[in-house]
Amino acid sequence: MGLQLVTSFINVAKMLAAQRETTQRQLNAEKKKRADGPRVESLNKRLSTTHEKITVTEEMMRKLFTGLFVHRYRDIDPDIRMSCIESLGVWVLSYPSLFLQDLYLKYLGWTLNDKIAGVRKASVLALQNLYEVEDNVPSLNLFTERFYKRMLELADDIDISVAVCAIGLVKQLLRHQLVPDEELGSLYDLLIDDPPEIRHAIGALVYDHLIAQKFNDSQSRSTGNDSDSSEVLLSRMLQILKEFSADPILSLYVIDDVWDYMGAMKDWKCIIGMLLEDNPSVELNDVDATNLIRLLSASVRKAVGERIVPATDNRKQHFTKAQKEAFESNRRDITNAMMKNYPQLLHKFMAEKEKVAPLVEVIIHINLELYSLKSKEQNFKAVLQLMKAAFFKHGEKDALRSCVKAVKFCATESRGELQDFARNQVKELEDELIAKLKSAIKDVVNGDDEYSLLVNLKRLYELQLLWQVPIGSLYGDFGHILQRFRNIDEEVITFLLLNMYLHVAWCLHSMISSETVSELSISSLMLEKRSVLFEQLDYYLCNPPKVEGGSGYQLACRVCSILAELWCLFKKSKFASTKLEILGYCPDESTVQKYWKLCEQLLDVSDEIEDEDGNKEYIEDTNRDTVILAATKLVANDSVPMEHLGPEIISRFGMYGTSVTEIIKHLITALKKKYDDVSNIFLEALKTSHQRYLLVVSSSSDKSLSSKSFQECKDLASRLSGSYVGAARNKHKSEILNIVREGINYAFSDAPKQLSFLDGVVLHFVSKLPTPDILDIMRGVEKRTENVKTDQDPSGWRPYHVFLESLREKYAKNESLQDEKGGVTVRRRGRPRKKQNIQGKRLFDEQPSSDEEDSISGSDQDAEDENQMQMEEEEDAPLIHTIRSTSKLRSLKMPREDYSNQQKSGDSGRATKNLATSRTSGASG
Repeated sequence: MGLQLVTSFINVAKMLAAQRETTQRQLNAEKKKRADGPRVESLNKRLSTTHEKITVTEEMMRKLFTGLFVHRYRDIDPDIRMSCIESLGVWVLSYPSLFLQDLYLKYLGWTLNDKIAGVRKASVLALQNLYEVEDNVPSLNLFTERFYKRMLELADDIDISVAVCAIGLVKQLLRHQLVPDEELGSLYDLLIDDPPEIRHAIGALVYDHLIAQKFNDSQSRSTGNDSDSSEVLLSRMLQILKEFSADPILSLYVIDDVWDYMGAMKDWKCIIGMLLEDNPSVELNDVDATNLIRLLSASVRKAVGERIVPATDNRKQHFTKAQKEAFESNRRDITNAMMKNYPQLLHKFMAEKEKVAPLVEVIIHINLELYSLKSKEQNFKAVLQLMKAAFFKHGEKDALRSCVKAVKFCATESRGELQDFARNQVKELEDELIAKLKSAIKDVVNGDDEYSLLVNLKRLYELQLLWQVPIGSLYGDFGHILQRFRNIDEEVITFLLLNMYLHVAWCLHSMISSETVSELSISSLMLEKRSVLFEQLDYYLCNPPKVEGGSGYQLACRVCSILAELWCLFKKSKFASTKLEILGYCPDESTVQKYWKLCEQLLDVSDEIEDEDGNKEYIEDTNRDTVILAATKLVANDSVPMEHLGPEIISRFGMYGTSVTEIIKHLITALKKKYDDVSNIFLEALKTSHQRYLLVVSSSSDKSLSSKSFQECKDLASRLSGSYVGAARNKHKSEILNIVREGINYAFSDAPKQLSFLDGVVLHFVSKLPTPDILDIMRGVEKRTENVKTDQDPSGWRPYHVFLESLREKYAKNESLQDEKGGVTVRRRGRPRKKQNIQGKRLFDEQPSSDEEDSISGSDQDAEDENQMQMEEEEDAPLIHTIRSTSKLRSLKMPREDYSNQQKSGDSGRATKNLATSRTSGASG
């Protein structure tokens, strides 16, 4: 109501100001006629009265501001603070003669540091509206000089909407040249930030500031050449991309950010002309040519509706009819522009591996029908022949994969004569590759270099990823090479195994798809090809390669992945009661154990050694994630017996970083859906983890290693017990009891050696049980030691005593809580009552405009609330925690009361500090 009153006064003052201007004009006109007179006197009197009314109205606005706004703009309620800032923005904009001065503007600057995102956003939007008015800018100079750095910081705010608005505000500052260019470096880093909203907002800023604003409009108009203007814009874009040229992925992010605002990226003829150097005035160096080809490829994909950077939500894109029509129109434009010059581009850049991959993939987004409609069949044939030549010219993954995708697209999507030609090219490509492989194998047998074999194996691998290649007798040659030349390069071995696996998989696919299956084909697949492959893989299980970096790590990863895929392909249940039942296969337990042992070696490899893998091309296929993913797939699909592999995998839960942890977490979720009771699997996993700890204790005198191993065991128990929370405690009570009872049996089966399992593991699950069960467990544990002299080995039996004491404290605490529920005193829960007249720290360093500036701020009240909640949490803490805390304080010789006071002062100081800090400290979040 008070804020609205100021707004109403502003409307009155503006109306009076308009009357005053009218009266002043009338008075000036009258004075020209006569110097004095009743008319002049009347106008003077009216002018004076109007001026007095304006003065009184403005004075009332000042009093309302100091009496109301100054106290409420930092109210504990963020909605009130937001309303205050929004109103102030309206006041300054609508009545600048009074409010457009630093006395009032400083409140907009101060609230840029508010801890609530909505308040910060309100302040940013208010400032945006002010900077939009050219006449306001001179009066904002001092304010800008003081607060522009905070405005720049808000572009990286923790709240996305605030950051986007702040970037818009920075654009306003740049438009008025109020920010030096050297201050913008941190903003450009946001081009590769995660939230797409921020990236695109920065993209608009980059286009306006670095590309469009530096464009010479007068020259463009004088020449009248749109192509020249596009060349200039593209040249500036290439200067930006040069900063990211070392990483193609980052370049795609930058292109994606700017694409919506830069029409020159869709000027296909201009881009092609620059690449072919049709205009001598535009010279591209090698880096610029690479970046321009990347830009062409990415822009083509964007124009037809594809994503060039991964989406954060991974949801499928849905387009309207109008969007689909626009994409088809873009596809036709791209085809018309590329049709004539595509062969020239391929011929020029075919030998350069960094350029050929994105350039070849452009054809996937072309409308091939237009080649026939416009009688350009020869151009199409020339493109295919050049792609085939590029395939045999390169041996790198990206170039090969792009060529294979492009050739397959042409062979499947073209029609008529063009399709026949494309299929003939595919056949010729296969025949030539098989001939090269046979020649390379002969060279290796004769003792020559292995490079030719490796490159052609990579080519065959990329082909077999997309379609079945009739390799004929080559499969036997591959097995012969593996059998005879054990010391051959490990990368060659890797691609021999991969190609053999893909061939077996394609043969099985053909057999399943065929209506009639001969016994000969089954025998050929099962007894010959599959057996040969399993024999070679088993050799590397029994003689694992060294995994301490290099191609040995890659080979070991591939062996694990191929074995897992084969076991899934030939799973017995898949072929049961079918004519292919004989193909069903399940590995024996010893093979599974050898498989997991190799997986363990790969999982235990340090991150540094993993990063030293010799072949970076296929790094996404040979890392820790792929190893654990293959193993979890075996368990989830029942391809191998659960008894050994399942607990082993789960026992690694949380040991190898976030990605591996998430994979194992998904496995646990799948097992819970599949089985009603997973307690036995959990128990075996916990035992496995504990056995690893005991092995470390027995084999090493390093206490840090044993401590780390025991902590991993405790962390696993904490994670698994954490799945039984809330209603799940009652629903799965029998599972928890099973883990506790069997865990106790395990601990006492080899006491005191295994007693650490009690306090390290079992205790986490006991805490999930109700009081009566805890009492039963406690009594049962005590009975186990009635005739045992535990004092003969105090250190060995210490875990038992700690476990028993924890049970007693847990039981006592639960009993006391039950008594409180039925007792007299009930402590008040929820938000603590407001304490009145608390002296707080001032929010800002400036002099307050009223005595009320000393009232407590929102963050100080929050700190008090946190202290109260912390005191209640300390009262609710288990007795064992209180005892440990007290003993710790006693050992430090610090009174508990002093410690509590220190905590309070520390929390209060942090709360006050947080209110004035930037969003990176969490204050603005």
